[in-house]
Amino acid sequence: MLEIQRLTTGYGADAVVHDAGLVVKTGEIVALIGANGAGKSTLLKAISGLLPVRSGKILFDGERIEQLSSRERVRRGLAHVPEGRQVFAGLSIEENLWLGGSAHRRLPEEEASRRLTDMCARFPVLGERLHLPAGNLSGGQQQMLAIARGLMSRPRLLLLDEPSLGLSPLLVSEIFRLVASLRAQGMAILLSEQNARQSLAIADRAYVLEAGRVVLEGTGQELLGDQQVAERYLGVGKAVNAPGQRDAAQLAARLGNILHS
Repeated sequence: MLEIQRLTTGYGADAVVHDAGLVVKTGEIVALIGANGAGKSTLLKAISGLLPVRSGKILFDGERIEQLSSRERVRRGLAHVPEGRQVFAGLSIEENLWLGGSAHRRLPEEEASRRLTDMCARFPVLGERLHLPAGNLSGGQQQMLAIARGLMSRPRLLLLDEPSLGLSPLLVSEIFRLVASLRAQGMAILLSEQNARQSLAIADRAYVLEAGRVVLEGTGQELLGDQQVAERYLGVGKAVNAPGQRDAAQLAARLGNILHS
């Protein structure tokens, strides 16, 4: 469904993502993991059209889309739920949801109402507060609203950027259950998350970003079981078996070999 080929992008004169490549197939969850500043959000912004592509290709359903507007990408079936929720606090919950479907200019009123009803059924807490300002919602509720707003366009591919950021463990679990349920309904999801453990646990495949470059890829279970990935991104191994300088050097050498292969 989505194929990124040697994509480079960034801000101003600075390139943040370098020659990145990845694939998302129909009906699968693909996780992007990496440290803060690795380029995960930047890559998602380029895919959705919020940042220009300096070089490389973005193919959606086999067609290049890197020159298309964000609105046109939404119409083709791609939606982006940005980091930090970014709901319109002064607008009502209902108005925020309507905006999610606004890219489709000719969307019949009956269909728009049906989509709104679907979102209220999926997220009852939103349906109970439709006419309240979005700014009155808690952080977790605002994240639900941001996802519901993205779903209003009926995407086939959903870009989710740090959906669990700042949420309690209980709400984090609820978000990941929601993501898994969307896949069960046939939706493809590209998930950018610092919560690497839970991302890999539900991902069909995953890519590791280091300094804007894809340095590792594999199935979610393969990367979960990789000791070096676990020590670097999952926060395990040091308390039981500290890696020390030798293991750190081995990891650096491995990543270096991948970068220059």
